Amino acid sequence: MSPIQYDYHHLPHVKTQTQSKKALWITLALTLFFTIVEIVGGLLSNSLALLSDSAHMASDVLALGLSMVALYLATRPPNRRFTFGYLRFEIITSFLNGLTLAIIAIGILWEGIQRFISPEPINFRLMLMISSIGFVVNLILTIVLSRSTKEEENLNIKSALWHFIGDLLSSIGVIISAVLIYLTGFYFFDPLISIIIAGIIFTGGAKIIRESYLILMEAVPEQFDLDQIRKDIHQIEGVEDVHDMHLWAVSTDHYSLTAHVFINEHIQPFCVILAINEMLNEKYGIKHTTIQVEHAMIHDHGSYGKAFLHKKNHGQ
Repeated sequence: MSPIQYDYHHLPHVKTQTQSKKALWITLALTLFFTIVEIVGGLLSNSLALLSDSAHMASDVLALGLSMVALYLATRPPNRRFTFGYLRFEIITSFLNGLTLAIIAIGILWEGIQRFISPEPINFRLMLMISSIGFVVNLILTIVLSRSTKEEENLNIKSALWHFIGDLLSSIGVIISAVLIYLTGFYFFDPLISIIIAGIIFTGGAKIIRESYLILMEAVPEQFDLDQIRKDIHQIEGVEDVHDMHLWAVSTDHYSLTAHVFINEHIQPFCVILAINEMLNEKYGIKHTTIQVEHAMIHDHGSYGKAFLHKKNHGQ
């Protein structure tokens, strides 16, 4: 007798994202190099705007490292302990990236307030030179990641993209700050621009935190209308009631749905399941489903089944 074969991956709970990996490797290498350049430039010029941008760039290195780990873990197949595979690590990483952005923004805001209270002299020429180089680097990296997100859906890459959108805006802000300081001689433009940058970074971080939080809480993905899906299932021949329905995202573009349905006892249950699965796949793109067919006399679910039978028998 052959040993029992356990199937942990009846559906492929994996992500093999070649474009995302390539984009991340390029981005990580350039970011690490320019972070070092910007830290040195910020210290030499004594520019808070430049140092805040370098702190953001340093967080990008960490974020990209986590994103890379998440991408490689997502390719690992499910096993007896992790039956959904390692897709959820993408969301955990995104949440950490968003949290990092928010914390950095608060730190920059605090330092900006301190600089308003006690202004410090700045080498605006060096500040302008480093920020101009940073603008070019961040523009290239933003384009690379933006193209990657269009080709492959991944919240993890989106969180990294938000880091670089923040960096790009930071570089623009530092350039504007340097020019304003040169034209007016007022050093308060440096912390002012830093505070604006902090607001932009915090907004991006909050957006990523919210998206990843909703997935971690197994909320219904925003693009789906659960009531409409329930109505569509109810329209399937033989379905008399839909209840105990759940829809959630394991990861971006990996959705799961479970539902219990009371069916007419004269209808073949396998036909009902097949029809529901086909409708969910064709209309909503939901492939991972678990449909439990029931009869209210046997699976009454307490008062719910009794109420259903009463309504059915009395034609209400």
